Amino acid sequence: MFRDVLPQRPEARRLLAATFFSATGRGLTLPFMYIYLTKVREFPSGTAGLVIGWMAVCALAIGPLGGWAVDRWGARRIVLPLLLVEAAGVGSVGFAHTTWQALLSVTLIGAGGGVIWAANTTILSSVTDGVERQKTFGLSFALLNLGIGAGTVIAGSIVDETRPGTFQLIYLIDAALYLVPFVNLLTMPGVGRRLVPDGPAPTRRRQPGYREVFAHRGFRRLLLFSIVLTISGYAQIEVGFTAFSIDVAHVSPQVVAYAFTANTLVIVLAQLFVVRLIQGRSRTRLLSVVGAIMAGSWLILAVAGTANARNTALAIVAVIACAAVFAFGETLLSPISPTLLNSLATDELRGRFNALGSMVWGISGIVGPITAAPLIGGGHSSIWLGLTVAGCLTAAALALSLRNVVTAEQDGRVPPEPPAEPGGAVPASSAELGEAPVATTAGGR
Repeated sequence: MFRDVLPQRPEARRLLAATFFSATGRGLTLPFMYIYLTKVREFPSGTAGLVIGWMAVCALAIGPLGGWAVDRWGARRIVLPLLLVEAAGVGSVGFAHTTWQALLSVTLIGAGGGVIWAANTTILSSVTDGVERQKTFGLSFALLNLGIGAGTVIAGSIVDETRPGTFQLIYLIDAALYLVPFVNLLTMPGVGRRLVPDGPAPTRRRQPGYREVFAHRGFRRLLLFSIVLTISGYAQIEVGFTAFSIDVAHVSPQVVAYAFTANTLVIVLAQLFVVRLIQGRSRTRLLSVVGAIMAGSWLILAVAGTANARNTALAIVAVIACAAVFAFGETLLSPISPTLLNSLATDELRGRFNALGSMVWGISGIVGPITAAPLIGGGHSSIWLGLTVAGCLTAAALALSLRNVVTAEQDGRVPPEPPAEPGGAVPASSAELGEAPVATTAGGR
């Protein structure tokens, strides 16, 4: 089965292997930044929160510029230096003793991460075709979670709040593992270059840019779906889920840790089955199923809140089940969403399409904490639950409406058409859908 989902091109397989190593490094430090800043460096909790939030702001701010740069110069020219920038930021976190030093470190991390994710998606889509692209994105997500899970386990056996050197060690290891994707891409000179070659000398005619991206009806609808689902789903699983589980369901932090472990296990074990199951099925309908599944996971969490102290065992089971069911929705979303996005994108604007798609995560990273914490902390957990369930169901409806503004090929219901023969007819699907015309040269922002 594993061989069936592997991409054919060796470059794609090498990119997937690098994903696992870099994700392992990310897992070493992902759960520990807040603990490190507050317990080891003794930052006030508010200051630590601002430092971590600033990282998300930097990533969000640089995203559009990164998308333009990828289209203008090619992904490899952007990714290679930014991998070193982000590695420097990660490594320096372990030696940040003051607030301004921590802010400088996370600024470097945000500047790199805000571009690298979208650029890597662009690269991976360029070395896979329409048939295997969906499988490849699904496998990439499984390897990402496997690596993060492995890194978290390793770091848990290393870190000690009374020994700052243990935190410095995991941050240095994380920084060193950035060299794996760096060397990997550096030794594949044909990968990640500009997708559209330079055209004739520039004219006064405006070059295509973000205006053309936003003029695409299918992309606008997909972006709206992603924002609504991410705010109601992913943005809440880290803050809202944890706060509700501890403060409302009254389970222990260990149970929350078990829930996140269950989430990772479901993704790693189920992803390969899912990518085989969804082949040839409507992507928009499957995205609506994702919204329904995530809404269902929050309803399961509501059971934990109802049971709480009266039935501790039921509360524990419901909390873990919520995370596991949510994970199944993730296994559907991870291969479908980037595949659909890249089927809508044109080569000359692919970097911008992926940059805007990745910015959704930055938005959710800011919106999630400021919505969940006040509601749950203020005793309005039922309002929080109602909003998350309603949001997921709204996203499901948006996904169904998306079916009307994409072609059957983009929706995955028919295999991609072969390239037109010279002098042959060009499919009119883009014009029929009212997409903005895109010039054949890349350029302006």
